[in-house]
Amino acid sequence: MSLHVAIAGGGIGGLALALALHQRGIACTVFEAAPQLREVGVGITLLPHAMRELAALGVQAPVEAAGIENLESVFFNRWGQYVYREPRGRHAGYALPEIGIHRGRLHRILHEAVVARLGPQAVQLDRRCTGVAQDGAGATLQLQDGQGGVPTPVRADVVVACDGVNSALRRQFYPGEALAFGGINTWRGVTLRPPILTGRSYIRIGTVDTGKMVIYPIVDDADGQGRQLVNWVAEIRRPEAGMNDWNKPGDPAAAAALFEGWTYDWLDVPGLIRGASQVFEYPMVDRDPVARWSFGRVTLLGDAAHPMYPRGSNGSAQALIDARVLADALAAGGDPVAALAAYEAQRLPATARVVETNRTVPPDFIIMRADELSGGRPYAGSIDDLVSQEELRRISDDYKRVAGFTVDAVRAGGPAAPLS
Repeated sequence: MSLHVAIAGGGIGGLALALALHQRGIACTVFEAAPQLREVGVGITLLPHAMRELAALGVQAPVEAAGIENLESVFFNRWGQYVYREPRGRHAGYALPEIGIHRGRLHRILHEAVVARLGPQAVQLDRRCTGVAQDGAGATLQLQDGQGGVPTPVRADVVVACDGVNSALRRQFYPGEALAFGGINTWRGVTLRPPILTGRSYIRIGTVDTGKMVIYPIVDDADGQGRQLVNWVAEIRRPEAGMNDWNKPGDPAAAAALFEGWTYDWLDVPGLIRGASQVFEYPMVDRDPVARWSFGRVTLLGDAAHPMYPRGSNGSAQALIDARVLADALAAGGDPVAALAAYEAQRLPATARVVETNRTVPPDFIIMRADELSGGRPYAGSIDDLVSQEELRRISDDYKRVAGFTVDAVRAGGPAAPLS
């Protein structure tokens, strides 16, 4: 049976799905709302299970070349005191690296691969999906251009919604659903500066209740003078605050003011924020897991299926795994409706666990535990006087098990070389 899949959304998940389908001989077209593709946004971390999927798609080499391989993950409390350190990626025994990369560069690599392999017609821009209808023989995706013209119908055997956290297609099946916002707002930016610590360190400082920073480099020697482009995320929970507006640029001064006094001998946090060349503001939101993603010949993938708090660098990894599992299910042949149901059965419970864990016990629970034991104050002496490194390592390992990226899980979870 010859299938054609319509993919609504040309982000990381949608483009990865297109590559995976093409590898398996399944025709597809990606419809993207943006009128042009540009390298916009800030950083993203690709954990080993994400790199496993990208390796299978044949893009590991350009991704590694465009990013920075992380050496370590380091945790500090809000006074800059050391809490915990662990090696990452290849340095922790994985066969694959952990990579920090500009999201726009990753998107460009995936888009170029789709165009090179499937042809330029495989990605159609300025085509925003507005809804879908279906019958026993197929599905009809409704598309509209940016000028608000008459919607254009596109017929396909299967439609996959890869249109993000505010998915129009998900809204069709869950019309009354609201975003889950717990009072945490974020600011994201990139700053050109000298390397911090090893220059290959993924750094977490503080907790969302008192202010939290996530910092890691994404471009090495960005100016020819040894400075790096450093990605940072500032987070804080203020239950009385409304949601940040993700449609407008962020104010570096407003974000820096939340972290005044966070100046250590190894980093000036407010200075890092004020030095940003670009800042975006976002609310930290997700959605409650739902009972189903697949409705006949239509299914959800990535953030359209399981939007999660951006903690633990798992959103992109889970979307990439979705793409592989869905492509395999469709390639198995038989009824496409049954294939979508099989994909959902494998992926929905696993991602629901990640959504819940990101809310309750994310990796920065390591710092929360240290703060709990120190009474929320700076501690004298060593962190080992409060809590053992073994206990903190268990917190880290528990998260890896839930998210599916222990060394054994990455090794067993799928091919680590391009499929033929």
